[in-house]
Amino acid sequence: MITFSDVSKTYDGTTVLGPVSGEIEKGGITALVGPNGAGKSTLLTIIGRLLEPTAGEVTVAGKDVARSNPMDLARTMSMLRQDNHITARLTVRELVTFGRFPHSKGRPTRACCMKVDEALDFLGLNEYSERFLDQLSGGQRQRAYVAMVLAQDTEYILLDEPLNNLDMKHAVAMMKMLRRAADELGKTIVIVLHDLNFASVYADRIIAMREGQMIYSGTAAEIMSDQILTEVFDTPVSVHTIEGKRTAVYAM
Repeated sequence: MITFSDVSKTYDGTTVLGPVSGEIEKGGITALVGPNGAGKSTLLTIIGRLLEPTAGEVTVAGKDVARSNPMDLARTMSMLRQDNHITARLTVRELVTFGRFPHSKGRPTRACCMKVDEALDFLGLNEYSERFLDQLSGGQRQRAYVAMVLAQDTEYILLDEPLNNLDMKHAVAMMKMLRRAADELGKTIVIVLHDLNFASVYADRIIAMREGQMIYSGTAAEIMSDQILTEVFDTPVSVHTIEGKRTAVYAM
């Protein structure tokens, strides 16, 4: 389980997050949704220890994020940020192998190589494994970064807008892969999503944020309602059930 208590973040006297308190259950997929500037990425990055909160505490699997040994935490939790900029000219396999660093300390073992192969296969990247990152499309690179996170083989996976640069086909494929990772590999996945319908179809739980606050939290079915989504996004949203799935339609 992930817990956060009275977490806030302030820049130059302006509070962009919180204080917020809550918990994210172990297992399945939890989606963070809300308009731009709602604090979704800030909260996720604080949970991932890539950003220090102004105040508050976070625990992941019982470990205090601020006080835990970084390498120990990296074997429990992995994170993919929005802005991934690697200037070194790496192949896909080399990038994915970086995900094994908390286990290998830079000297990949046979077990590490197997995890890399599994991640490449899981993301459908085998045919691109020896290509350099700058030879890939944006969507292919995004899949490579997600494969790196999967290769880290942590129980908790944090993903900040992993559907960036993906077309519809590959966005659907990515969400199906993440669903499989939760169901078949037992991962706990926390993901920032902009597309409400992806959250509805693939997430177990949704946390809706607005203006730095968590204003709703519940199952996907509970959050996917006209009233809640219209309030969260400050624009008319109507929800319809289509083939058993609650689908948001944005009114013109």
